[in-house]
Amino acid sequence: MWKKFFYKSENKQDQAEMTSVRDDILPAHIAIIMDGNGRWAKKRGLPRKAGHKKGVDALREIVKAACSINIEFLTVYAFSTENWKRPTTEVNFLMKLFSYYLHSEIDEMNKNNVRLNFIGCLTELSGELQRQIRQGEAKTAANTGLNLNIAVNYGGRDELVMAVKDVAQKVLTKEIELDDIDEKMVDNSLYTAHKPPIDLLIRTGGDMRISNFLLWQCAYAEFWFTEKNWPEFTPEQFMRAIADYQKRDRRFGGLDNE
Repeated sequence: MWKKFFYKSENKQDQAEMTSVRDDILPAHIAIIMDGNGRWAKKRGLPRKAGHKKGVDALREIVKAACSINIEFLTVYAFSTENWKRPTTEVNFLMKLFSYYLHSEIDEMNKNNVRLNFIGCLTELSGELQRQIRQGEAKTAANTGLNLNIAVNYGGRDELVMAVKDVAQKVLTKEIELDDIDEKMVDNSLYTAHKPPIDLLIRTGGDMRISNFLLWQCAYAEFWFTEKNWPEFTPEQFMRAIADYQKRDRRFGGLDNE
């Protein structure tokens, strides 16, 4: 079956286009590296804070679009372990923005059956932000629609080290034998335990790299890059990325049917 989706946009080209997306081969799990907030602001002579605020608006619209076509999992890269190197004023602003997002959006997400989950080393966040995260996750825990995973203080290598330690501890305590270790066990020791691998990775902002994001989970992901900075990434472009994904031949190391 085919479904057609159309979103109004400030961009006239987007307004004139209709993106066709097949509803029978949707990616189960989409990941997005939301890059380019600062560059978007700089081009307009605005402070970086303005770009981050506009990025929140973009995320809201993409979440709505994902819900509208019944995407199961959406994981977004909000703050990496390396982002602590940024100026303290910017880091503090981002933390306040996460808090604001939780406060302002949680009721709408709950209303739209979105289940919220945060991944990353959350213990390094402020106590108040951790409390808000727990409350948001608890409030939406029973929802059965889109699973929205927000990666905060997340690093793919740190996640793998954590998983290795978890498995090693089980060996030390004799809970498992060395030969019991397999891919499933490692997978279940990650932040994304019991979630499907990434089918489609989208990155905005023009850079073509994954920047330490979901290294294990992206083993067979399809990549889709755009020069658009995150604040100008529209639902129409999101649909375009999915439509492009649906044209690809995913063989997972095997051969096609020919």
